[in-house]
Amino acid sequence: MDPIIAATHADPYPYYAQLRAEGGLVFHQGLKVWVASSARAVAAVLAHPDCHVRPSHEPVPKAIVSGMAGKVFGQLMRMNEGERQRCPRSAIQPGLASIDVHEVNALVGARLITPGADGLYKAMFRGPVCVVAALLGFSPAQGRVISELTADFVACLSPLSDQAQLEAAHGAAEQLSGYFIELLDDPGNQSTLLAGIRQRFAATSSDSEMLIANLIGLFSQTYEATAGLIGNALLALIRNPSLHSESTPVDNLIAEVQRFDPSVQNTRRFVAAPCEIEGVSLNPGDVILVLLASANRDPQLNDHPDVFLLDRPDRRSFTFGIGRHQCPGQILAQCIASATLKEILTMKPALDRLTWHYRPSLNGRIPLFSDLP
Repeated sequence: MDPIIAATHADPYPYYAQLRAEGGLVFHQGLKVWVASSARAVAAVLAHPDCHVRPSHEPVPKAIVSGMAGKVFGQLMRMNEGERQRCPRSAIQPGLASIDVHEVNALVGARLITPGADGLYKAMFRGPVCVVAALLGFSPAQGRVISELTADFVACLSPLSDQAQLEAAHGAAEQLSGYFIELLDDPGNQSTLLAGIRQRFAATSSDSEMLIANLIGLFSQTYEATAGLIGNALLALIRNPSLHSESTPVDNLIAEVQRFDPSVQNTRRFVAAPCEIEGVSLNPGDVILVLLASANRDPQLNDHPDVFLLDRPDRRSFTFGIGRHQCPGQILAQCIASATLKEILTMKPALDRLTWHYRPSLNGRIPLFSDLP
């Protein structure tokens, strides 16, 4: 076991507890990275101004730097610091924070969710992107195409992708940009979410390519993280049959799943200047693997952290980050996941007829379901 393999291990949490016991911020000789595993260390790293989201010598991964996917990647707020991060964030975050829950529920309810593993796959991976597309003003038909393109685009974010997947990601980035160019030129667009984003963005920037890149970023961040949240909630029901009841508060279930068994297990930070964190001296070029899922299970953050509690008081979690890079879509992601899970449960699925494995990933914990023969 190592901190990377742990993300898709059947049960990484005892291992995370072992790492916390060895120290909140320690150097892993095998991976040649610092590992932040305690709540205190994770909070300190995420808040530190010299811990950046990309290495200074490689702002865009070499594998995609020459294509359209790399061009989009380089403008994403989540992959930048300073003004290139603050400007799009200030435009996008307010709209996502004030999203209409009833509208999301209606959009999810309007989608056809079918029983079985194939239906679950579409509900997990395609449905959430379609909902975000509809909120921005795309038609249902456009949303379906956009969900497929997003599936191709997110390959550019994974070091595990092969050359064919990276080429498809470049093509998807081109097409998604084209969809947004048409949407932004459409005088009949009725989306209040998009109108607010455009208005706030125009107050600080005239860079339309940056705006479009970060609207594509809404799709890519929705795609895997929300799929994992829905999938891990289903696993919680499978592992805890007593929760599989019409009286189970699904919103509480989703909130506890994102703490207890999050779809995003870790993230990385790159040291940009000499600094000291938790008594450890760090140098420019050092890499820190930030174990969000481990910090969520730290007894210093939550009482009885290894117990799944629907009505957990003062629930605290690092799953969506903290500070300047906290995910602006937390409310929307949990809302879509809750609405989707409610729709799935109305079908009374035979959860005991499912098997699963985790999607290959260096940081994500996303189950893929199959029907038992």
